[in-house]
Amino acid sequence: MLAYLETQENFLGLAPEHSSEKALIAIQPIPYERTTSYGKGTKDGPREILRASHYVEFYDDEFDRELCQEVGIATLEPLPLKKLSVVEALALIEARTRAILANHSFCVALGGEHTITAPLIRVYAEKYPNLSILQFDAHADLRNEYEGSPYSHACVMARVAEFISPQRITQVGIRALCREEAEFIRSNKVNTFFASGLRRGVYGTEWIDQVVQTLTEDVYITFDIDVLDPSIMPATGTPEPEGLSYSECIAVVRRLVERGHRIVGIDVVELAPIKKLHHANLTAARLVYKLLNVAFSYEQLKPPVRSPKSRRTTQRQA
Repeated sequence: MLAYLETQENFLGLAPEHSSEKALIAIQPIPYERTTSYGKGTKDGPREILRASHYVEFYDDEFDRELCQEVGIATLEPLPLKKLSVVEALALIEARTRAILANHSFCVALGGEHTITAPLIRVYAEKYPNLSILQFDAHADLRNEYEGSPYSHACVMARVAEFISPQRITQVGIRALCREEAEFIRSNKVNTFFASGLRRGVYGTEWIDQVVQTLTEDVYITFDIDVLDPSIMPATGTPEPEGLSYSECIAVVRRLVERGHRIVGIDVVELAPIKKLHHANLTAARLVYKLLNVAFSYEQLKPPVRSPKSRRTTQRQA
């Protein structure tokens, strides 16, 4: 049985009538951290995203709605992973994701290091046979192993490519990789849009359309927040210069749904909170809610609008 967080701890601080097991959307906190290689702290990412989300407004001006009131967003209790082996932890992530999708229409996983993405996608691949992956990332994550582990965060997309055709993986914002990964991309025809190529005009002015054209109808988004430029998002383990802007990333997702693709699941990973640096946590929380708003602008996912029963009453501070 799935257990949910109450108002004071859940995503957006939602009242029970909008955060129950009847909600269409589920938030899955996964505080997994085993292989971070430089900056640490991704295990604290889910907790700080949930805390910061209490200062994200319900209303989205682009869609003129309060999505959380219309469809409901329930937040599950964080997975207890600390005492498990890597294999056991990944198996538990996979099992609970399968249970979530049996009870909710949509799920957003909050990491935690990027390793969590492979078991998540495995579940979605079972449900959507022609699934494609849109990976926002500074790093290719295609090493076969790193520091002796095939389950490193630096290997996650290599693990995904073992059960999803590499040609159905699209990477955006890549700007740090080794020769092994570059050769994997070329030989397996991964759709990789390098940050340097975006900046030099290699893909032309319509590069967003090129990204979207590589994807199938059903798309899973894995969003490593280090895709964002460090000036926007310094709170991550390995920040890389020449990153994308928040608006560029949202523009890609927006175009995706405008072209009739369906976002079926999302994860947001690799937030490593920095003490007393609040804007990074709030940016990550706002990103999660914005991605949901865009995903639910797709007509097949959008349910009938219900009149909201409650409003946020939290007092904002200047």
